[in-house]
Amino acid sequence: MTIDQISRSVVAVRATVPDDAFTANTLGTRREGSGVVIRDDGLVLTIGYLITEAEEVWLTDQDGRVVPAHALAYDQESGFGLVQALSPLGLPAVALGDAHKAKVGDAVTLVDGIGQSVRSHIVTKQEFAGYWEYLLDEAIFIAPAHPSWGGAALFGKDGNLLGVGSLRLQMSRAGEVADINMIVPINLLPPILDDLLTRGQVVKPPRPWLGAFSAESNGVVVGMSVTEGGPAAKAGLRQGDIISDVRDGEVDGLADFYRKLWQNPAGSEIPLRVVRDGRETWLRVKSADRNSFLRKPHLQ
Repeated sequence: MTIDQISRSVVAVRATVPDDAFTANTLGTRREGSGVVIRDDGLVLTIGYLITEAEEVWLTDQDGRVVPAHALAYDQESGFGLVQALSPLGLPAVALGDAHKAKVGDAVTLVDGIGQSVRSHIVTKQEFAGYWEYLLDEAIFIAPAHPSWGGAALFGKDGNLLGVGSLRLQMSRAGEVADINMIVPINLLPPILDDLLTRGQVVKPPRPWLGAFSAESNGVVVGMSVTEGGPAAKAGLRQGDIISDVRDGEVDGLADFYRKLWQNPAGSEIPLRVVRDGRETWLRVKSADRNSFLRKPHLQ
């Protein structure tokens, strides 16, 4: 099959979230993006932020046919979300590829749910630390970027699925700035798929969550903002605070901050040394399970 034929298994995803949902202020109450059919029974893989706390989900194929769906699961660690069509989609499942074998320079195609595709190349594969307490050991970055990247499907030359679109970023190369897409690699899905289908989440201890949005500058981690009512806000973390230590370990960049943070169980009290206005102080943050703040999808 050609990429054009395979791309018809990419659908548009539209989700509605209650006004009082925990993520309503940050992610909005009406979310639109894409997803890709990975099982013939209408199971759709998308990016999780589209369906977090969704009470209503609709899928639209590229012929304009609209099908109701159910937000089945969202995995915080990978960022993947699963949606189950509640009426037959009549679309074949795509084949899962091996993102580990994809190389820098490989030609790829990113396809959204209305059939728009961008032919790109992999420009790098590297660690990615997101400001919302998110970390991938090896994300895929492609250019040129797709204008509708959220949940879009990345296919290799063989037509196999390599990942799902998450972000649009900018990358500086040789003095020029280019738009790129960050892709969550498909290899993260098979180890967790059974848990997501049967339980709605991965069966493992949750990571501790602070509710802190942080950025890195030359290896220094700076707090940008905090989630209202979250652990960091309750502990007094402020915008502009430099997070220098977790317990007795010095922080060396955003990824290192997360890895040190995640060595602790969710619910534990985590000491943070911060520098504020040139003065050092210690904050004791009572961490939490992020999922406990979210509305749960009802398994069907």
